[in-house]
Amino acid sequence: MRRFTHAGSVARVIDIRIPDGLIESQYAYAGEPGRAFIAALPARVAEFVERWELTVDGPSMHGMAALVLPVVRRDGTPAAVKFQLLDEETEGEPVGLRVWDGDGAVRLLDHDAGTGTMLLERLDSGRMLSTMAGERADTRKAVLVIAELLARLTAVPAPEGMRRLGDIAGEMVDDLPGALKAISDPAERAIVERCGGAVREVMGEPGDRLLHWDLHFENVLAAEREPWLAIDPKPLAGDPGFDLWPALNNRFDADDVLWRFDAMTEVLALDRERARAWTLGRVLQNALWEIEDGRALDEDDLEVARLLLGA
Repeated sequence: MRRFTHAGSVARVIDIRIPDGLIESQYAYAGEPGRAFIAALPARVAEFVERWELTVDGPSMHGMAALVLPVVRRDGTPAAVKFQLLDEETEGEPVGLRVWDGDGAVRLLDHDAGTGTMLLERLDSGRMLSTMAGERADTRKAVLVIAELLARLTAVPAPEGMRRLGDIAGEMVDDLPGALKAISDPAERAIVERCGGAVREVMGEPGDRLLHWDLHFENVLAAEREPWLAIDPKPLAGDPGFDLWPALNNRFDADDVLWRFDAMTEVLALDRERARAWTLGRVLQNALWEIEDGRALDEDDLEVARLLLGA
């Protein structure tokens, strides 16, 4: 765990530890840009704590891609600063959060476009939706929370300039023939090919709603102003059916997949067949990433596809 301290012009010392897990994930998955991001963190933390007149009031938190510091603003309001590598996935996050303006998602308080650093409202990091999802009945309640949040988030059109599902779908279909050659198991190859066929059927109407793209149980936190709010979006413009897969895969239970799918499509008032096609598109996307990285196809994903295909 790397530690750094910084004493600024104010009479306080910032003592922050960069977690080993964040360092390792950035080195492993982000390459040189990730190394540069880690190297820049000490100065960046000091810069934004001073610029936004913040006081750090707790230990740092992290996922695979971001460092989050709990802070207090000058007026005494609790908040959190999120430091992350600025790339294609993260650049749309502040745009989406501004559009939602706290309706179903964490509220953006300030943002630096040059570094992607964001000042966010403080949520309860100790109460993820995953803490609610234990037994099947509780997991179903958590899935319904996801569905209700998605219904709100996808109710608005995506702003101009957002990444578009139509472009992503086109790239997936183009990459599919080569990927199929890399799948040795005939049954797995057939499933992935059918996922590609489902995407071809709907890619001409990719949708224009503002999608979260990564709304799983760990990306929903408890809040004071609402029971639950979404965090960490990777926004794009598209069909809401493309947003269902994380809640099918989370706490995977093959016997519960179709119940979850039906419940979410009902809450979001989606056309079931279109939603099925776009969910198969998420399975295809994951498969293409796994093939590109030389990994085996995910068994849970394959089972989701089998169930939705009736195979």
